[in-house]
Amino acid sequence: MKMHDHPHTLTEDHRRTMTKLKLALALICVAVAFGVMAAQERTKREPMTFALDCAGGDCPLLKGAPQTSGMRGGSVKLKSGESVGWHSTSTNEEALVILHGSGVANIDGHPDVTLTEKMLAYIPPATRHNVTNNGTQTLEYVWVVAPTTEAAK
Repeated sequence: MKMHDHPHTLTEDHRRTMTKLKLALALICVAVAFGVMAAQERTKREPMTFALDCAGGDCPLLKGAPQTSGMRGGSVKLKSGESVGWHSTSTNEEALVILHGSGVANIDGHPDVTLTEKMLAYIPPATRHNVTNNGTQTLEYVWVVAPTTEAAK
């Protein structure tokens, strides 16, 4: 068969071949993307320990990915009258573990929460808050934030 005998057949065959190639390329791209995501999910993380020797202020210890799967945390030391400043949990939830001293958690839209030694305070996602040392001793605490699937409000 000569090319000029059936020009539409060759063009239609060419179009089908190109469509199949495009589909195959798209499937390969999707497979590669899923492979990369799966490899990231399987990243082996090792146990870690950190000394809580923060000289003062906020000292981050866990800094999120790739160190963790998303969790962050650190320790804070506040002198009497100091505060960390207003901030929001955004799409994270936060736990405060009070190690020493006392203070107050100011939580937007809620009554202040008294913080004392050996207690845990929970701050939900999308919550603006501040922590202040209103005691006479240094306030020491550990904070841990973890991402949630809830959207920030």
